[in-house]
Amino acid sequence: MQRRTLGNGLTVSAIGLGCMDMSGNLYGVVDDSQAVAAIHKAIDIGIDMIDTSDSYAGGKNEELVGGAIADRRDKVMLASKFGQVRHPDGKMDIVGTPEYVRSACEASLKRLGVDHIDLYYQHRVDGSTPIEDTIGEMVKLKDEGKIKYIGLSEAGADTIRRAHAVHPIAALQTEYSLWSREVEEEILPLIKDLGIGYVSYSPLGRGFLTGTIDDREDLEEKDGRLGHPRFAAENIEKNKALIASIREIADGHGVTPAQVAIAWVMAQDEAIVPIPGTKRPERVVENAAAADITLSADELSALDGAFPPGIAQGTRYPAGHMPLLGI
Repeated sequence: MQRRTLGNGLTVSAIGLGCMDMSGNLYGVVDDSQAVAAIHKAIDIGIDMIDTSDSYAGGKNEELVGGAIADRRDKVMLASKFGQVRHPDGKMDIVGTPEYVRSACEASLKRLGVDHIDLYYQHRVDGSTPIEDTIGEMVKLKDEGKIKYIGLSEAGADTIRRAHAVHPIAALQTEYSLWSREVEEEILPLIKDLGIGYVSYSPLGRGFLTGTIDDREDLEEKDGRLGHPRFAAENIEKNKALIASIREIADGHGVTPAQVAIAWVMAQDEAIVPIPGTKRPERVVENAAAADITLSADELSALDGAFPPGIAQGTRYPAGHMPLLGI
């Protein structure tokens, strides 16, 4: 597995593993033994960046990940997140107060069964708490050895600048794929200038860019994507026409559309690390092989032309979640 360097000298596998899908957080029921096998396969083939969050399945995802890596902790660059407080009625608060940051970290360490988290992100920005206060507490946790690197997720440009002024940010994690390119205008140039690495979640467009979803019937009844605008019936029909360009290039390389979609993300900058999520060991291997695909300038240009920013029909999150992005 190739290696890439994010901010502050943090070096990780060129492709990581997003673990949200392993606990039924969005895509439905999951077999825990299969999920653990996927984590083990990732580590076995050299993927060390394992990404979770305290908000995935109410913390159960951290417990699953912690159990899976217990006997191979030294081979893992463990990432987790805090800040999304989910309530029994389904509502969610975003909290970034110093007191909450500390309590969330302590709880995550216990669920994960570790003495430190390598990369700790603020999952969403709390607009009512100064980012300086949030990062200040994260610095204290770092000084105490409870976390090693500080990250942000879905933060806006001003927040990134202010946070980085308090302490160097190692990585920004935000959705980035062929059909989610909003960060290219301001965010990617900014973090490159500041020396911050970029971690791309959903590089496969929540599975859509694999070319395996033709209509809503392809999704399970409890699949959370059914509530996402891009997967609405009228939008799926329009969006699936975009896949033809990916499939054509994939056929030329003898690879899958998923691998081409990941390779495109990786080709945008050497400091970008995609973390495609999967619960299947065979998909872990397939995704990892994308690191070995070199897309030509013509192929990259063709994909850019087929997926100009804003081409996807529907917002990337339901309306209620969109205000939480880019604060």
